[in-house]
Amino acid sequence: MCRIAKKEIPSSVVYEDGELLAFKDISPQAPVHVLIIPKIHCEGLNDLTPEVEKAAAKIPAVAAKLAKEFGIAASGYRLIANSGADAGQTVFHLHFHLLGGKVLGGKLCQG
Repeated sequence: MCRIAKKEIPSSVVYEDGELLAFKDISPQAPVHVLIIPKIHCEGLNDLTPEVEKAAAKIPAVAAKLAKEFGIAASGYRLIANSGADAGQTVFHLHFHLLGGKVLGGKLCQG
């Protein structure tokens, strides 16, 4: 994701400011699936620096703005950050998934 943040890899950007970048997931798990990342590298929630923490603090507000823009604010959406392998984190650059546009159900996983 660092390469996406540096614009070395193309992506479908839906939001950008000085600290954050949001783009459509290439393998969406819902009709709306956007990834929101800090531009500064941070592996995950356990590795926050003060600078990344400041940027990450804006993510819920950005997610709410994007939810409105994508028409899912009223029906509901999910904002998730996986932290570590057991949680399902496979890309080790802090990122939040904004998911919506269908009934997501109460469980995140089976079993």
